[in-house]
Amino acid sequence: MGVLTKNITALLPLLKKLEWQEKVMLIQILAAELAEQDSTKLVPNQSYPIWTPLDAYEASYILTRLLNEPELQPYK
Repeated sequence: MGVLTKNITALLPLLKKLEWQEKVMLIQILAAELAEQDSTKLVPNQSYPIWTPLDAYEASYILTRLLNEPELQPYK
């Protein structure tokens, strides 16, 4: 068992005793730490492209067909 695994195993009983609000706060702290350590940091006042389904007409058509034609649904 590695040192990291031992540390996590030792922390688990303490973490389980936390109230849910404290667990949420811990998640926020860990997420902030991860973001800080990430090498692909976001730059303030910079634009970043995101995908949006807006104007995705072909995808809309396919999904509508899947919903309206039961024989096309892969899982029933």
